[in-house]
Amino acid sequence: MELKMLRSTWGVQVPWSTCVAQLREAGCTGLEARLPMVAQERRVLRDRLRAEALDYIATVFSGADVIPRQADGPEVHLQHLARAFDAAAQLNPRFVNLLAGNDRWPLSEQVDFLGRAQALADSAGVFCSFETHRASSLYSPWVTLDIVRQLPQLQYTADISHWVVVCERLLDDPLDDLTPFLQRVHHVQARVGYAQGPQVPDPAAPEYAPELAFHQRIWETIWALQHSKGYVETTLTPEFGPDGYLHLLPYTRSPVADLWQLNRWMAQQERVHFGRWSRQHGVLSSSPKQYQPTSGH
Repeated sequence: MELKMLRSTWGVQVPWSTCVAQLREAGCTGLEARLPMVAQERRVLRDRLRAEALDYIATVFSGADVIPRQADGPEVHLQHLARAFDAAAQLNPRFVNLLAGNDRWPLSEQVDFLGRAQALADSAGVFCSFETHRASSLYSPWVTLDIVRQLPQLQYTADISHWVVVCERLLDDPLDDLTPFLQRVHHVQARVGYAQGPQVPDPAAPEYAPELAFHQRIWETIWALQHSKGYVETTLTPEFGPDGYLHLLPYTRSPVADLWQLNRWMAQQERVHFGRWSRQHGVLSSSPKQYQPTSGH
């Protein structure tokens, strides 16, 4: 099994050429970026991806943005998704990474909505991976496990940092069995959270070694489960970001770290980590059986 790493464009402010040069230097093969809903912007992105031969994961929000409009119900989200999945298909992404729903909806409504969202993705011919994220339908591990039981066909993007904040602890109690969810994880977003926030100031700092180790154990479990299913590639996106995630000094609002260097460090760390894990478990770069998504690319 091979590790494919992509660069998130969240918070990127450098020119396109610099962005590409940096991601290649860090060993990334493409971008995880928000899907443009304007046709001309999609054409620009498509041409850039083709010119640089970059992989692409399309980020889609079922609501207007990361935080959904609270007045919008499932039908509004589904109408937007129908348009977004059709737009995503034009860019031929590896898959769509979807932040779906609203944390305020009751469980029965969540299940109905997510099932219909999956049906829309299938109809559009795109593979959809549902991301764990605060403010979305998958804001809590316990709600998500209920959804997994009722919709076993869904696949997921694991950003465990959000659940660490929601539960205000590392999920390492013997009762914290996330196996049914982890068995269905398709993609990893590699950010390290802690009990009081979704992003530690610096994952290399020794005071956050327990948090880093916890997240890495989760990722190892995902890799092992993917390998057992026949995955020949696993994808991971280092995703340290701005917008209140990156710690700022009071008054001056100067960042405590350089955002790209955080993601670059995480990319390098996880390449070494994956290589070490692969050697320890005899995981080769190819497999006699190849996992194929049911739809999309």
